Amino acid sequence: MTDYSRVERVALCDLFDQLGPDRPTLCAGWTTHDLAVHLYVRESDPIAGPGIMIPALSDTTERRMAQAKSRYSFAEVVAKVRSGPPTVSIYSLPKIGRQLNTTEYFVHHEDVRRALPDFQVRALPAEQQEGLWKQVRLGAKSMTRKAPSGIVLRLPDGRESVAKKPTAAGSVTVTGEAAELVLFCFGRQAVAQVDLDGDPELSRRLLSARFGV
Repeated sequence: MTDYSRVERVALCDLFDQLGPDRPTLCAGWTTHDLAVHLYVRESDPIAGPGIMIPALSDTTERRMAQAKSRYSFAEVVAKVRSGPPTVSIYSLPKIGRQLNTTEYFVHHEDVRRALPDFQVRALPAEQQEGLWKQVRLGAKSMTRKAPSGIVLRLPDGRESVAKKPTAAGSVTVTGEAAELVLFCFGRQAVAQVDLDGDPELSRRLLSARFGV
């Protein structure tokens, strides 16, 4: 089985090298340099890592990212990300690393690709789409917990997964390829190539809701 977290890591680093440090990304306020530093400290800095998930510790993470950005050049940071996590990192464990990075590197690769004015949707291998479908089914309930309505995720082949049970307002069905559903649930609704089926006002609210980890 192909390790698509590694495939996306390498492709993203190639794109970093191509674009340079100052290009915009879909991560609000972050350049490509900022995003590369985020990926580096996430895997390599145990002090910075917790603040990525825990808001109360985010100041520490921001400080450690600033330190890494000033210490290493963009090329150095990208090289560190490309080489993978240090052996002492939990991300270096093959099974856990793949589970934690399958969507992480796909989403951040798209954060750079889809910030480009002429981006095109990639045709991903079926095996990768299946892996992303598995990941989004596992994580969607947490990522869409702030949704104003219920959400049903649907693949073009008709398979479905309930991301959030219907609320008093009802439910909306979001249809698209697994990769696009991942982007939608990670808060990239504006660029996710999906169709929404439900109340128009609820659908509009979903497109601006705050989703993600």
